[in-house]
Amino acid sequence: MSDAPGDADLARAAASLRASRVPAFRVMEVMKAAHDRERAGGRVFHMEVGQPSVGPPRSVLEKAKASLDACARGETTLGYTVADGTDELRARVATHYERRYGVVVDPESVMITTGSSAAFVLAFIAAFDAGDRVAIAAPGYPCYRNILEALGVCVVPVPVDASTNFQPTPGLLEEADARDPARPIKGVIVASPSNPTGTVLTERELFALHDWCAGHGRRSKTKAWFVSDEIYHQIEYGAERASTALEAPTAKTENVALVINSFSKYHCLTGWRVGWCVVPPALRDAMTALQQNLFINAPHISQIAAAAALEPEAENALDAHVERYRENRRVLLEGLPNAGFTKLSSAGGAYYVYADVSHLTKDSVVLCARILKTAGVAIVPGSDFDRERGSRFVRFSFCGSLETARGAVDALVATRREWDVER
Repeated sequence: MSDAPGDADLARAAASLRASRVPAFRVMEVMKAAHDRERAGGRVFHMEVGQPSVGPPRSVLEKAKASLDACARGETTLGYTVADGTDELRARVATHYERRYGVVVDPESVMITTGSSAAFVLAFIAAFDAGDRVAIAAPGYPCYRNILEALGVCVVPVPVDASTNFQPTPGLLEEADARDPARPIKGVIVASPSNPTGTVLTERELFALHDWCAGHGRRSKTKAWFVSDEIYHQIEYGAERASTALEAPTAKTENVALVINSFSKYHCLTGWRVGWCVVPPALRDAMTALQQNLFINAPHISQIAAAAALEPEAENALDAHVERYRENRRVLLEGLPNAGFTKLSSAGGAYYVYADVSHLTKDSVVLCARILKTAGVAIVPGSDFDRERGSRFVRFSFCGSLETARGAVDALVATRREWDVER
């Protein structure tokens, strides 16, 4: 008799329990609803997705096209690269740190990844075992939590709010650590600028968090990995630029920082799926082996484009986009209070405003649906970013055009009587 599964066995097949527990990303559901509205002829002001409304600079596209033309002529295959990435791109990333931050980075410590998403997967598998406790800010980017939980890691939410600029503090980490003294926190994930709040840590605040992970000022003196999500760097609006964890004075001796960045946001290469991680020495071999097995390498053509995106010519064009985001931010911070959104995050970086809507609704999912239906403004509920308190918040993304930002505010003000039924 054959041991092959029959139709009945296949019908009973299902996703693993671990996979089935990963929640859906509500941002994608809002995207679909907005698409359906447009397909039916309705107008939509898109503020749901953190994707720049423009593509990469012309110089980047020209470099990619030249590579494709060379491939067509048989001069290259654009095939596999070594697992850690091309020498050219790794060297340019290292130069970027020296030029922007004054930090010397060994190109050998740079790993090029398939977007920052792959970098998180690689870093989390390399740094944490099932059952380890890892602290994340709530609200925060949902994929941190979802990836960690899929790996069997114990996620420790650290509730933050406007009193701490929606960022964790060493004191809050100490409180979280004390909840289970037998299992000290093994890692901390911090994003500055942050998604969904757009808040930025000062240099002093960032370094204090790094030092806590290095064991300084921590009661247990246990070290933890400091995962610094820096994918929104160079999209900042204050006088003080966002600092990299590699600038921390103790980073030179402690080697607890994993710095993750991406070409998706500032560089406008979202669909090209290319990012990087600066890997501490203790994790290099493990992450390289994982890369070889899980992803092989980041797409070759994307690495060529990314190298071009780090050239001064491209950055001049990209800085002009940041100025557009700055104006969009001003429109929202000044205009949203007129529509009833009076409690807004500082939005010092990235392109998000996180709004407390507890005075408008008890369910931000329902509120977002009403706003899309009546005002044609697509925004997302906070439940993606904070499972415990997200029903009281919504997120606005302002990386689109100035016309979209103005149109969304005007539509929200004009239709408030229709969507704010609880007023």
